[in-house]
Amino acid sequence: MKKTNAADRQRNIYVSGAAGRRPSVPVDCLLLEQAAAKKLSPESFAYIAGGAGGERTMAMNTGDFARWRIMPRMLRNVESRDTSIGIFDHRIPVPVFLAPVGVLGMAHPEADLAVARAAARYGIPYIFSNQASVPMEICSEAMGPAPRFFQLYWSRSDELVISFLQRAEASGCSGIVLTLDTTMLGWRTRDLDLAFLPFLKGMGIAQYTSDPVFQKLLDDPDDSPGAASPLTLSAIGTLIAANRNLPGSFWRNLRSGRGLKAVRTFTRIYSRPNLSWTDLPFLRKHTQLPIILKGILHPDDAKKALDYGVDAIYVSNHGGRQVDGAISSIEALPRIVEAVRGKAPVLFDSGVRGGADVFKALALGATAVGIGRPYCYALALAGQRGVEEFIENLSADFELTMALAGCKNVDEIRAAGTVQRV
Repeated sequence: MKKTNAADRQRNIYVSGAAGRRPSVPVDCLLLEQAAAKKLSPESFAYIAGGAGGERTMAMNTGDFARWRIMPRMLRNVESRDTSIGIFDHRIPVPVFLAPVGVLGMAHPEADLAVARAAARYGIPYIFSNQASVPMEICSEAMGPAPRFFQLYWSRSDELVISFLQRAEASGCSGIVLTLDTTMLGWRTRDLDLAFLPFLKGMGIAQYTSDPVFQKLLDDPDDSPGAASPLTLSAIGTLIAANRNLPGSFWRNLRSGRGLKAVRTFTRIYSRPNLSWTDLPFLRKHTQLPIILKGILHPDDAKKALDYGVDAIYVSNHGGRQVDGAISSIEALPRIVEAVRGKAPVLFDSGVRGGADVFKALALGATAVGIGRPYCYALALAGQRGVEEFIENLSADFELTMALAGCKNVDEIRAAGTVQRV
């Protein structure tokens, strides 16, 4: 595991600049997004960057961090610093993790595998997406002993859910991140204006097509008519993509109609809007891994989750991709922390764009802080190395912010008075 050092990272950038070399991945997150927008196709960028409706929740996720101000303290002797924390039996070097992001194959050919390798190199936890472009087993093998988790979307097939749980355990995952806020897709205007959904091309369904239960479903007779589509070049391209993204021979998949059937089967079983609290014991029955509920924004839901014996709360609004006008994650965080009262870890994501944001989330009680879109942009620009540079930059930014605020470690960040609301 490579250890980052804030001063070294900063110095290396400046020394390289003196030799005429600038960072291959922009340090500023806004510039990072702008560079990715130029590199990615319009459809790919819209899917990664877009949110629900008028994207007001997205704006609040980032903007509401400004409601909290850091209160630096002086003469605190911060020469020796420790940014590490303990979480789920792991000691991680910085209190951040890579949140699950689906369909990373749109950003880079190596997709989830490149992210897994980068996370493992720095000991950063990575949550495998349920909508991955690379199966969890391949990513796990690349990560060695590094910490990883599996994000679960509860489909209409309980047998498939059980299979996902078993595979996550066999892959060495340290927990199941049950995502609660995506039992249906939100009204994502950028994607709708482009009339683009990657799953219809067989993209982002590698966890399904690599699963024996899902493959068994493909062997069943197909009695679903599917939506009628005119025969156009785009329709033919979609059919070709669906068969290329399915494991096995392209021609066999095409002749058998298996690629198209995989897409239809996925769309039929993907979402489960009738999921309720009473389903949680089923999950506990079929896995010994810690269960983390992702998408909690109301303190009463956090309390109820603890009553049902979940192991951690994950404050998130899915990066603003599901409900336009929902409360920002950073606004929800303090009340969730108060409701949990230290009985379980509280993970956090949505809107984090730098080390100061990580600092503020920790000061408000988050155990660890998740990063989403920025690492996807870095992946698009430079693959695995891009993600590694992003991790180095974020780690250095956070460490310097912590030190300049007068804190030597994360416990001191969590002390009273490190941030104030304005």
